Amino acid sequence: MTGYDLKQHFDHSIYYFWNAKLSQIYPTLNQMREGGWLTMEVDYQEDRPNRKVYHITEAGRGELHRWLQEPVDMAPVRDAFLIKIFFGGKLEKEEILAQIRRYLMLHQEQLAAYQEIVQQAVQQNVEATGMVREGVFWGLTLEMGIRYEQGWIEWCEEAIEKIEAMDDDQ
Repeated sequence: MTGYDLKQHFDHSIYYFWNAKLSQIYPTLNQMREGGWLTMEVDYQEDRPNRKVYHITEAGRGELHRWLQEPVDMAPVRDAFLIKIFFGGKLEKEEILAQIRRYLMLHQEQLAAYQEIVQQAVQQNVEATGMVREGVFWGLTLEMGIRYEQGWIEWCEEAIEKIEAMDDDQ
């Protein structure tokens, strides 16, 4: 694939869980090529700019396998919204409720995207590529995204209920 092809592939597969910009992709491809994990050939075109097409090497497959086996630590939670909640007592009840309702709506929209757009994309990728085994793992990733959004929605709804039930003097 070219760098642009990779970007398109990312945008139609793992975008919701990991996105990459072309400004990140090209330097990474060059580093991987220098490391012997990729080869690159130029596809000369007369009517368009030439394309640099990258191919994974056996060393690259080995590195991918090594990286996939490497344990991953839990990512630290860094969420500005939760800091706003922590200091929410400094706001009027309706001000903090507006923040939570907005966040609830954003997570509802994201959940809908996972359940519709992303789920269709996973199914289409499996059908187009015949990669049934990989499709199981794509589906597992999607299921985690769905559960993540459902958890946020549930928490937002409970937070709204608790704040609405508060006395205005509290």
